[in-house]
Amino acid sequence: MAKIPLPGSERSAPFDAKIVGSAAPAEQLEVTIVLRRNADQELCDIVDKQCKGEAAPTHLSREEFARKFSATPQDVARITAFAQDHGLQVVREDPACSTVTLKGTVAQFNQVFDVDLQRYESHLGSYRGRTGAVHIPAELQDIVTAVVGLDNRPQARPLFRLQPPIRFAPRNAATASFLPTQFSSLYDFPDNLGAGQCIAIIELGGGYREADQQAYFSKLGIALPKITAVAVNGPGNQPSGDANGADGEVVLDIQIAGALAPEAHLVVYFSTNTDAGFLNALNSAVHDNTNKPSIVSISWGSAEPRWTQQAMQAFNTALQAAAAMGVTVCVASGDSGSSDGVAGGNHVDFPASSPYVLACGGTRLQASGQVIESEVVWNGGAQGGAGGGGVSAVFALPVWQQSLVLTGSDGKRQPLAKRGVPDVAGNADPVTGYQVYIDGADAVVGGTSAVAPLWAALLARINAAKGSAIGFVNPQLYRQQAAFRDVTQGNNGYFAAAPGWDACTGLGSPDGKKLASVL
Repeated sequence: MAKIPLPGSERSAPFDAKIVGSAAPAEQLEVTIVLRRNADQELCDIVDKQCKGEAAPTHLSREEFARKFSATPQDVARITAFAQDHGLQVVREDPACSTVTLKGTVAQFNQVFDVDLQRYESHLGSYRGRTGAVHIPAELQDIVTAVVGLDNRPQARPLFRLQPPIRFAPRNAATASFLPTQFSSLYDFPDNLGAGQCIAIIELGGGYREADQQAYFSKLGIALPKITAVAVNGPGNQPSGDANGADGEVVLDIQIAGALAPEAHLVVYFSTNTDAGFLNALNSAVHDNTNKPSIVSISWGSAEPRWTQQAMQAFNTALQAAAAMGVTVCVASGDSGSSDGVAGGNHVDFPASSPYVLACGGTRLQASGQVIESEVVWNGGAQGGAGGGGVSAVFALPVWQQSLVLTGSDGKRQPLAKRGVPDVAGNADPVTGYQVYIDGADAVVGGTSAVAPLWAALLARINAAKGSAIGFVNPQLYRQQAAFRDVTQGNNGYFAAAPGWDACTGLGSPDGKKLASVL
């Protein structure tokens, strides 16, 4: 049976990776096969019309999407037959997500996909990995678009910055941290609490403790929001007790979204921090026909060069499906400035760089009482972090970003040539961060991780006021620049703030009621 390399599946080892031995031949793993979507061009046409603003978007229901655009039974059957021929177990078939998940041993997958799985040690930790391309049977090349899960290196990092536990600062101090609830006034949120909305929160590890949530929301004087944990891959909600790890991200996301939209239902999708785990979590949220999220908040990501092309494309296809179904996806833009933590050049974070998400950048906000005194680009230097932003090396310039201009820190301006990041912004500096309660202790956190749930909560309130989901909001936002607080001071390294859109804070921070009135 002839095999060919799967385009975009090539992996390289991290710069400091060392092979410490072959992966155990009997080790069990799950691998997700991503298939072509039925009627793909029709779906692209639907979303393209949204991008062009040709008409008010008509969102597909999840049932309509599954009926029209699921992977065909014939394609799924070809993969199940392929699995049976090689002694692999079919764990899940998800036609609406166009995925089939297979289970087998390292030895089996080495043979099936012509890979050589090894054990690596690097700054990422210990992981099972590969280099080179995945090979698939030539007769499947017309239906298979990605094979993810062979490599289980950590794919993303949580985009938050945690200050050491400190006493809550006075509410009116100009440089104080804030309770999340204060932002409903500072950013003038609509006068509702998100009733009837469901916010999906993607987490790649860690967990939350019910007692901590009870204590925190009681302290805020807010009834505990409805919180549901969903295990996608891995153990599900499993707090580690390490506030500096994934627990910090989980709790931050829940407490900011819950404080600002306490009547919304928060559904937390827990998965493993791999390309397959991340993709499966996103698909689970977007296609969840039980909880029906109208908004997804993602505070995890990594620089575009750290992804395989096949994984990025699979992710982008899932995000395009979200746009078609009227699901808004808010994604943190990164905490390492214009380099995104990669030496040598400027990079943007993915999935924030997908054209189908609302990329959320960072500011430093100072206020007195309920009045914003200043708001500038968040940039705390090499050790303090800075808001991610710049230009994608992967995704083309969206229609709604045409004619925009990049401003460099040197003052030079040039036309934006590809997808620009971020789209919007909000307070992210840990120095002026958010007061939360993690693993039994008070803490102050920042990072663009905080901005994604803040925007998710704002959009939940706007949806509640509107009585329907706004959905893929980017094309509308870029026509409503007057509904933003334009941030014109500061830089994130290579790029500088400027009037209008910029690659540090996007269109700016929100004026919530103005946004609600124009959307």
